[in-house]
Amino acid sequence: MEIERKFLIDTLPENLSDYPYHQLEQGYLCTEPVVRIRRENDDYYLTYKSKGLMVREEYNLPLTKEAYEHLLPKIDGILISKKRYLIPLPENLTIELDVFERELAPLYLAEVEFDSEEAANAFIPPEWFGKDVTYSSEYHNSTLSRKKL
Repeated sequence: MEIERKFLIDTLPENLSDYPYHQLEQGYLCTEPVVRIRRENDDYYLTYKSKGLMVREEYNLPLTKEAYEHLLPKIDGILISKKRYLIPLPENLTIELDVFERELAPLYLAEVEFDSEEAANAFIPPEWFGKDVTYSSEYHNSTLSRKKL
């Protein structure tokens, strides 16, 4: 189960380069239900996500590089490329700050995952977070893959 809040970011933190990041590339084989392939640095995954906004089922299966490359031409829409910075928060939370590249630049989105809906609803975002888009499917990556901003 994935429980997360999502926020638009207008201005990136000045010290962003101090934090570790992953280089991500992902494409969608299907958007209803969501079936995604992802490269995260040198790891590859096939992911299924159920419908939902703040709470969704999510299953990740490992792929080989060869399987990923075989599926890549079959994606529907654009291949999303982004850097995902990992910024620690109190209470063992982490901000996953996505800096989109290529067609979706200069979009910035922050996600925070939680252990419970209660924790997600009680979350007070840092001041530098922008609009809360948790309940907008417009900012799901599967939706973003189908259009240009």
